[in-house]
Amino acid sequence: MSPPIPIPAQVVVVADSTFFKRTFGICVFRAPLIKRNLYWTTITTETIEVYRNARSFIEGQGIKISAIVLDGRPGVREQFSDIPVQMCHFHQKMIIQRYLTGKPKLQAGIELKQITATLCHTSQSLFENAVDRWHEQWEAFLKEKTRDRITGRWFYTHRRLRAAYRSLKTNIPYLFTYQEYPDLHIPNTTNSLDGSFSHLKQIVGIHRGVNLNTKLKIIQQYLA
Repeated sequence: MSPPIPIPAQVVVVADSTFFKRTFGICVFRAPLIKRNLYWTTITTETIEVYRNARSFIEGQGIKISAIVLDGRPGVREQFSDIPVQMCHFHQKMIIQRYLTGKPKLQAGIELKQITATLCHTSQSLFENAVDRWHEQWEAFLKEKTRDRITGRWFYTHRRLRAAYRSLKTNIPYLFTYQEYPDLHIPNTTNSLDGSFSHLKQIVGIHRGVNLNTKLKIIQQYLA
């Protein structure tokens, strides 16, 4: 077996969390270019503090994080505001799908989903222009309101469509970081972790009857 590649002084990191049960999960920081996990911890909830502690630990080892890829959880990227932050394209697409469903029925939703599908094959200026043109076309539609028959209050008729648009507009500054810093070789997804998570869950699932301590040992051995 080849010896592990030494960890350089500066690394690009992908960070993400996954859960095995509602209150039992792990958060992992990985250097994809050298295929090494730099840090992992068990979590009960995915909090900002988890990511702050992870960064502190890694930097405490004398390793500088030169850029990071995140899933877009609110508040987390502010912990890395001094370095380039890339929003994972896969997670962004999943956010849009969650709001619009896999097969939107409204024409506005169909078009916005089509724009999102180009994410991995376009530039920031082209993508932002497409989103802005979509908004100009559907602005009046997005402002439509419906009155609740019971409370009498008015609410936006197409709230999920508005939320999908707002997600894209908020995240655009972080969706093309990998193109701004080509020399850093920043991935545009957290796929190097997502694949590991799927495999790890299969392994843990095989040992479904074991206690928590044994599961932790299995996870530790896999991530080490």
